[in-house]
Amino acid sequence: MLQGDFQPKKPTRKQLIKLSIFGLIGLVPLTALVFFFMFLFSAWLGKPMAVFGYDEGPTQPIAFPHTRHVQELGLDCTFCHRNVTKGAAATIPPVGLCMTCHKVVGEGLPEVEKLQAIYDSGKPIDWVRVHRVPDHVHFNHQAHILFFSQRDAIAPSQVCATCHGDVGGMVKVKQARYLKMADCVNCHRDNGAPTDCVTCHY
Repeated sequence: MLQGDFQPKKPTRKQLIKLSIFGLIGLVPLTALVFFFMFLFSAWLGKPMAVFGYDEGPTQPIAFPHTRHVQELGLDCTFCHRNVTKGAAATIPPVGLCMTCHKVVGEGLPEVEKLQAIYDSGKPIDWVRVHRVPDHVHFNHQAHILFFSQRDAIAPSQVCATCHGDVGGMVKVKQARYLKMADCVNCHRDNGAPTDCVTCHY
């Protein structure tokens, strides 16, 4: 064979169709993988991407209206999140606490009926977590709530808005701040708190 005589074999129509099908099949997981890594990257740098619905806040098993309970009825954050001034975790209220009112209030409302059904089943409500710091970070609610409450002479519930935003005005609770390391370190510097690693990583 002389140099330059080689001619590549043209693919048949059947081969082209097969290649197209395999290409499309491969495109779906590739696209999913790209979106997954975009989500991880955006969640690492800041709040998760709005395209995934996180900017609105996740849909909860029961649509709890903070606006109704806080703005209209005047309930304090610490009425439901009772451990916030006593321990590291703010805690989610048990179904029994909700039922102290809803045994007699809210009959006929779909969300209250869901609550009553869960209470009757003896199971907890599987709330979707909204705010989260990495597992290797220890955040103590009590220390932060009491420090700002005493220093600024304000109610503990007013301190909550520093990190959580105006939850009482949210229809769906969403993450208001990035809650990344720089956010915490800057706050510690601004308020004369320790910034050595073991303060939060222990």
